[in-house]
Amino acid sequence: MQGEIEHTARWYSASGTPAPKKVQAVDDSLTADEAYRLAAQGTAMLWQGDYHNARQLLSAIARRLPTFSRNDGEDVAKAFYRYRQGRTQRARMLGQLLVPLETGPAVALRRAPDVSQSWLAAAGPVEEPTVVTLQEVLGAVGAYEWRRNGLFVQDLDAVIYPHYGTFAPIRSEYLGLVAQAELPPTALAFDIGTGTGVLAAILAQRGVKRVIATDSEPRAIACANENLVNLGLADSVEATLTDMFPEGRALLIVCNPPWLPGTANTLLDHAVYDPKSRMLKSFLTGLKSHLEPEGQGWLIISDLAEHLGLRSRDELLTWIDNAGLKVLDKLDTPARHPRSMDSNDPFFEARSKEVTSLWQLGLKA
Repeated sequence: MQGEIEHTARWYSASGTPAPKKVQAVDDSLTADEAYRLAAQGTAMLWQGDYHNARQLLSAIARRLPTFSRNDGEDVAKAFYRYRQGRTQRARMLGQLLVPLETGPAVALRRAPDVSQSWLAAAGPVEEPTVVTLQEVLGAVGAYEWRRNGLFVQDLDAVIYPHYGTFAPIRSEYLGLVAQAELPPTALAFDIGTGTGVLAAILAQRGVKRVIATDSEPRAIACANENLVNLGLADSVEATLTDMFPEGRALLIVCNPPWLPGTANTLLDHAVYDPKSRMLKSFLTGLKSHLEPEGQGWLIISDLAEHLGLRSRDELLTWIDNAGLKVLDKLDTPARHPRSMDSNDPFFEARSKEVTSLWQLGLKA
């Protein structure tokens, strides 16, 4: 409501967050303390001022949010749960600053940059007045830079181009495991949860004549197909939209599920957090119906969840056993990402011990 005139607009959220129940129109006269108070009360703010001032206000709200620190003697699992609660609260607070979009697409604010290409790539055209979080706009802009510039993958000796909402394979440990593990003699492999298509591409480059790559997200399938065309592997790899397994059986089935059990707060969180380990369990239980008798299921997963007290090794081994599977071999590699070496990280002890493994699984006799 602005004066006595009621305004309506379409709500958009890539992650499916519901529209806010309370919205207040604000402009450059709003102070950071007032904005923080409104956000804490659950009141969304529809920005009507200068775009760059909106960005500064968002940063000011972020600076006022409490920082996480471990309590002396605190159990690591409890501490991580508290950390995740804080991240959820942070996402909710920062998501209270909204901006209007108009056809173009364009941000309908003074001094707003041209976001047409980045928004089209992320969410498609804007056909009517739309309201989104400023965070969503910034995320689309950042993702478009990744897509334009690409990411060099050493194990492919090539560049891939992640799309908005598709996890960029910036950690190379798990790619190296798939590039180095001894391949079973097969002409067909399945890649479950392909994302950018990078693991399917590695398998095809290694000589697997046909790879069926699956994902439940349309944006991931579009991303994988584009990368496979660019890599000249479109004739070898078929990216298909389905939840988990395609029809049929294969001698090699590969899966790199999200590594931590937990709830996803953002679109990219889905690549890190697996609610109740659903995808991990689905992969293990589904292998019996889709793996050839002498085939191998490759589970690529980090043990960080074990060091954080979120899952035990015994639990994982029990799930493997209950699925009618046996461990044939396991290849390990230590973490090499910056957070595993940052002693200031509140979970440094756990991160420094992290090992990423490729579990080679077979069917029990």
